[in-house]
Amino acid sequence: MQRTRIIILANLLLLFGVITYNVVKKETVLNQGTLILMKLRPVDPISYLQGFFMTIDYAETRIDYGNEHPNRGYMIVTLDENRVAKRIRFQEELEPLNEGEYRMKYFKANSWEVNIGAESYFFEDGAAKKFEAAEYGGLRVLEDGHTLLANLYDSAFQVIEP
Repeated sequence: MQRTRIIILANLLLLFGVITYNVVKKETVLNQGTLILMKLRPVDPISYLQGFFMTIDYAETRIDYGNEHPNRGYMIVTLDENRVAKRIRFQEELEPLNEGEYRMKYFKANSWEVNIGAESYFFEDGAAKKFEAAEYGGLRVLEDGHTLLANLYDSAFQVIEP
């Protein structure tokens, strides 16, 4: 009986450790990541099984047909004066990275686009109308390419408040 309690306690401590690590990692991205705006493509914002959310489809994550792309790697982007990303290339390794370029980790979702790990935005019931004006996804990006969707922005580059 004592051994079972020790095993259960050890598993609980491990679980809390993993959860804490993930929370700290996401907070680090939010607090230290560079803000990059990604142009959105329109998508239906409601799922009755998962609640109210917007599936995020970024214009820059579409793959050019006829070009080979690694299944995993980094999407390299530059930013315009409004911090809107423009894809430059895909590459497998962290380097090279030129001045003014940023990397975003990705994996190939299918034959026509890559996934950068920030493809849905959940919101409260009744807030869907506000988010119909979303034109950009505001991602926080660390130097190692980790991304986190922080906010949605309208066409005037203003945060859409939930």
